[in-house]
Amino acid sequence: MPEPSSHEITRLLHEWSSGNPGALDKLMPLVYADLHGTARRYMARERSGQTIQATALIHEVYVRLVDSSAANWQDRAHFFAVCARMMRQILTDFARSRQAQKRGGGAENITFNDSLHAANEPATDLIALDDALNCLARIDARKSQVVELRFFGGLSVEETAEVLKISKETVKRDWSFAKLWLLREMGGEAPSGT
Repeated sequence: MPEPSSHEITRLLHEWSSGNPGALDKLMPLVYADLHGTARRYMARERSGQTIQATALIHEVYVRLVDSSAANWQDRAHFFAVCARMMRQILTDFARSRQAQKRGGGAENITFNDSLHAANEPATDLIALDDALNCLARIDARKSQVVELRFFGGLSVEETAEVLKISKETVKRDWSFAKLWLLREMGGEAPSGT
């Protein structure tokens, strides 16, 4: 099956925005593989023993999309940015619930890398990251969005620039700054030379 064009996805998003609920049913098979890849990247960063699976995460995103009022979708990149935010919220809510059940649990360190693949390091503490991202958003919303799109959404520098309507160079600068700021905020050590 050939990969769907960005134009085809955007057309279906516009149809859905215009009130055609059947457009979402046509859209999901076209974007499922990309959403599953994003969900797998999320899950790879989670602690071992995670009980939520990538497929369940995608299904929860789908339920939220169906339940949401019609958004004004711009394009494919905007759709994936919104889905990335939903995944972040779902996993953060799940982590908060799990932490409340354990009454604290040990926080683990976070590792940012440009390849956005899971490193062989401790898993991400999503609650601490979410808190730090919310704090960064109050200071500089765009830098927070860059992290959300790149780290959570798995978007490339180019895709992030397209979604935020900024230059690739600005994305790179924001990404570098935000990584260092978040590491400091979360009590981690800033990597030398980054």
